[in-house]
Amino acid sequence: MDVHAFDFDLPPELIAQDPAPERSGSRLLCLPRGGGAIAHTSINALSDLLGEDDLVVVNNTRVFPARLIGRRVPSGGAVECLLINRLGPPRLRSGQADGGPGGWGSDPDVWEALMHPGQKLRPGAEVVFEGTPTLHAEVLERRFHGRRVVRLWTDDGSSVDEAVDAIGHVPLPPYIKRSDRQADRDRYQTVFARARGSVAAPTAGLHFSPALMAALAVRGVGVAEVTLHVGYGTFQPVRTERVEDHRVEPERYEIDEPTARQINHALDSGRRVIAVGTTTTRALEAVAQANAGRIVAGGGVTDLFIFPGFEFRVISGLLTNFHLPRSSLLMLAAAFAGRERVLAAYREAIAERYRFYSYGDAMLIL
Repeated sequence: MDVHAFDFDLPPELIAQDPAPERSGSRLLCLPRGGGAIAHTSINALSDLLGEDDLVVVNNTRVFPARLIGRRVPSGGAVECLLINRLGPPRLRSGQADGGPGGWGSDPDVWEALMHPGQKLRPGAEVVFEGTPTLHAEVLERRFHGRRVVRLWTDDGSSVDEAVDAIGHVPLPPYIKRSDRQADRDRYQTVFARARGSVAAPTAGLHFSPALMAALAVRGVGVAEVTLHVGYGTFQPVRTERVEDHRVEPERYEIDEPTARQINHALDSGRRVIAVGTTTTRALEAVAQANAGRIVAGGGVTDLFIFPGFEFRVISGLLTNFHLPRSSLLMLAAAFAGRERVLAAYREAIAERYRFYSYGDAMLIL
């Protein structure tokens, strides 16, 4: 399948640069999966569109401020670092003592990161990110596309995670053409965010407010939570010519026992399972694919790539934002509702001046 079959033209002014004034204030395009007319409403109407037999599944991952701004030591040159993936403590390098800035430490914090300017940051380069406490980084290894393996430590020996939370910046997507603000620490986070670990928000969940959650409860709609930590790969376009040749970067997921029972019971009862977002969808369908259609509690990593032709075993509804052209996220939506129907819905959304991407409006496919 040709990647260009998932292209579309989007006026730049429709790319949302800020969230809606209220969490549940976004517009909602309703696309019937089996055919029928598109309807236009708002996220606030979600509780009216669902019923007491429905189970909504959300992603409770929490975004951490993974973007760090610092300077090289000793030159002072500016450096930007985006933490992508925690790799864990490696073994000590030969000839180095345990502990201290020169070694890898008894409990090192080693990450894969995107660094700029990458060409100047070779193994051994050191960077300082000033704050309270000050955070330090040493480049350990060069990887492709500007990626580096770095070791982090604080000047006072305190928690690296706490230092990152204190001095880091919210990693807004590259299509948001502004610096992050203090308000983004709240709005680029879902109301059910609990499990720290994502460098991007599960954006369909950003529309949920406490009032909307309460309205769903009054309606009798069930809510379950899974965890999938969203990686930087969510922003990457499909660079291959053929869809089938694309590979999705692995992401970590976790599903607990009560959630597994809740979803399996819904499936056994013939109830609809509504996934909030592509990340929730991938977690559920990856587990079901490996377990004969059942949800099994546990954790792991998934690189499941869902594109047209995929057989869905769990979800019967999808709430999702509007995605980038030629992206794996758009292909997932197209796999669920059909490529032509999804692209037609996108054309109508553009004509109706919907707001696109992470801080934009949403689409409900039922």
